[in-house]
Amino acid sequence: MSQAVAAKSSAESLTALLLPLTDRTLLLPNVALAELVPFRAPQTAEGMPSWLLGQITWRELRLPLLSFEAASNGSANIGPGCRVAVLNALGGRPEVKFIALLLQSIPHSVKIDEHLARADVELGPLELDAVMIDDTAVKIPDLVGLEQLLADAGLI
Repeated sequence: MSQAVAAKSSAESLTALLLPLTDRTLLLPNVALAELVPFRAPQTAEGMPSWLLGQITWRELRLPLLSFEAASNGSANIGPGCRVAVLNALGGRPEVKFIALLLQSIPHSVKIDEHLARADVELGPLELDAVMIDDTAVKIPDLVGLEQLLADAGLI
């Protein structure tokens, strides 16, 4: 295969991750994920918002562990097989490099391109858009909004 064809092919598609939650699936570019780690009970404190499950330690850093479902008007669910997605922070705060998000299982890799069909579904808080992948509506989360939620609560 020529380099021109290979470059064109990779420029037209993107590797993304489907992040399984309790009541929905999120879609993120794979570069948003810093690491996937096993779930361990977070350290909690009195008076935390329902969407903040506590703090976890990752690579000698303390990270807030969030439930996207609870932050988006649902409820947190810590089920068997849960994982934690350590996500690269996007909000531009120099002191916040990563946040942690509770997942219900291991994410799946998928190739996407510019021909994704929009899904005609209702969006919840912290959801920017929805698209169809294999006959399933998946949501695109507002990661900057998640960081702002932490900032508004005085947690970062």
